Amino acid sequence: MPLDTLVWDYWAWFILGVLLVVVEIFAPSSFFLWLGVAAGVVGGISFFMPDIGWPAQIGLFAVLSIVAVLIGRRVFVPNKQATDHPMLNRRGQQYVGRHFTLEAPIVNGVGWVRIGDSRWRVLGPDMPSGSVVEVTSVDSSNLVVAAVTR
Repeated sequence: MPLDTLVWDYWAWFILGVLLVVVEIFAPSSFFLWLGVAAGVVGGISFFMPDIGWPAQIGLFAVLSIVAVLIGRRVFVPNKQATDHPMLNRRGQQYVGRHFTLEAPIVNGVGWVRIGDSRWRVLGPDMPSGSVVEVTSVDSSNLVVAAVTR
């Protein structure tokens, strides 16, 4: 079939737009959504201007895709509000710099400390039970500790 007889009807653009929005549902990134919007706009333009050629439609889709992605990323940015509790969901980070008493000795670099009603695994140099330690960092769900010198 020669390329000059290739026809992209408006319904093809609407189908492409819907497919791109469905891809967005399964791969949420807000990228495919804007491509789907651009395809829908090209479908609408093709519906009202049926004699627009397919090269113009594809060019229009490319331009509208870029514009839609840029505007969409600028207008619909994630809401990153400042909070008065920045460590709320990062409990281990809340303990960095604080001192605690070892509940179990650190043997081979692993021990336990009780904080409130929770028991935390600690990583650090070998120390006897009852030693005071300072949390220096967090490694996954483990507290990294160092001995406190008085």
